[in-house]
Amino acid sequence: MLKFTIRYYTWNVNRQQEAVCMRFVELELPGVAVIEPERLEDNRGFFARLFCEREFAARGLATRWVQASISHNTHKHTLRGMHYQAEPNAEIKLIRCTRGAIHDVLIDLRPQSPTFMRHVAIELNESNRVMAYVPAGIAHGFLTLAPDTEVFYQMTAFYAPESARGVRWNDPAFGIEWPSAPSVIHQRDAAYPDFEAAS
Repeated sequence: MLKFTIRYYTWNVNRQQEAVCMRFVELELPGVAVIEPERLEDNRGFFARLFCEREFAARGLATRWVQASISHNTHKHTLRGMHYQAEPNAEIKLIRCTRGAIHDVLIDLRPQSPTFMRHVAIELNESNRVMAYVPAGIAHGFLTLAPDTEVFYQMTAFYAPESARGVRWNDPAFGIEWPSAPSVIHQRDAAYPDFEAAS
């Protein structure tokens, strides 16, 4: 795993320079990253930067987000996924869990990728405030680990129902090990057919 540290500078009321950092952690799937905010703490609490257009652009990451959505999940072990949008409406996502916790899974469905059909899993929760950067061509889904869990999404493309695609959460082609079987899942997500790679 490669780690990159970005340093910013701000000024407090005493005009003392303080560093505010975000750590970009590159995961096994090319282009997929975890963004870890570094807290600047004092007796008030903490301050942490979650986004900077300049620094995202310097690393070739998306900077324009055209839609944002929230997913509220009432029950523990609710499963959503595995979803993506196909061309010409492929989208990049920035995902964070703002309440509760999720087991977040990303599957590489890019045929030319060296990690095609492989996946990674990370925990996003309200305490670690970690974000997942999800490139186009990556299927995304999660299992909630707590009741009343909320997930916040930002997307680079508008929702296009005609381009909406999905693969099944338990498809043996991917061999995903979930921490638990889902207790709540949409019929559509449970019924995706077995994945077949294009020849």
